[in-house]
Amino acid sequence: MSEQAFRWVMRGKGEPLVAVGFDPFPPPPGEVVVKVAGCGVCHTDLGYFYDGVRTKHALPLCLGHEISGHVVAAGAGAENWMGRTVIVPAVIPCGKCDACRRGKATICPNQKMPGNDIHGGFASHIVVPATGLCPIDEAKLKAAGISLADVSVIADAVTTPYQAVLQSGVHEGDLVVVNGVGGVGGYCAQIAKAFGGTVVAIDVSAEKLAALAGETAALTLNAREIQPRDLKAAIQTFAKEHGLRQTEWIIFECSGTKAGQETAFSLINHGATLCIVGFTMDKVEVRLSNLMAYHARALGNWGCPPELYPAALDLVLQGRVKVTPFVEQHPLSEINRIFEAVHHGEIKRRAVLVPSA
Repeated sequence: MSEQAFRWVMRGKGEPLVAVGFDPFPPPPGEVVVKVAGCGVCHTDLGYFYDGVRTKHALPLCLGHEISGHVVAAGAGAENWMGRTVIVPAVIPCGKCDACRRGKATICPNQKMPGNDIHGGFASHIVVPATGLCPIDEAKLKAAGISLADVSVIADAVTTPYQAVLQSGVHEGDLVVVNGVGGVGGYCAQIAKAFGGTVVAIDVSAEKLAALAGETAALTLNAREIQPRDLKAAIQTFAKEHGLRQTEWIIFECSGTKAGQETAFSLINHGATLCIVGFTMDKVEVRLSNLMAYHARALGNWGCPPELYPAALDLVLQGRVKVTPFVEQHPLSEINRIFEAVHHGEIKRRAVLVPSA
């Protein structure tokens, strides 16, 4: 094929990203070329770019792991994907190793993460293994009034908290606390509500809390206005007033900040489940004996197995998890400006970079 392909690459910490041409055709056996419709900007990307978090692939590297698009070429063994509309998993397991065979794909030692292990989606095209691609019915997408570019964020911002909610065991009647409700946390709150949980949302942004108040979150608490020691008491009062348990809260830490992690840990009660979804390089000081004393548990959460993607996509197509109000599209050509704006908090929604714009 003669179609021109390009990708924006990172050459060093904080250095301007530059567009370079490349030839993705033909893809190797078992792999496909996806023409990118959109790629979401995640704070993980900013961690690589601004904070010096090391990528597994040597620089220069194209970042971006929230990708949707169309398969325009397929290598041997992947021909059945040709012409299909897909979401590319943010973490692609090999599907063959011992961990994968035992249903533990998130710890696959051979996994490939676009924008970390391999070149990512801030590009016109991306070459990826066909393993785990999530097909999209474009007719259903159109009926739901959602653009293909916007559903790129399902690849991480939606599926990562989807797995977290699933593995935590949220059921009808559970009290769920989501700490940090921008981006991933906002979707976590929506998913927890869809699973039957009564959601308490905590954030330092009144705007983010307002976006979830009522329809998703039964209670919103602004951590700037309430002392950390008073947050737990406020939730206890809410639980008592609404006939909810004072034990076994399910707490999702999505802020990815030192203060947020300390706050989330302080909310542990008897039988609680603490789920760490957000990432930070900062270290926190906590008393791990609280887990013992409360017979509580703490769970990590890395990505999402590809087999769970269709169910997460269905929640979006059914309107039970809303994506469009929380994303905004920008031309991929403006990637350096968008990175800076997201880094400084000037863009409040999830930025999706569109190559064709």
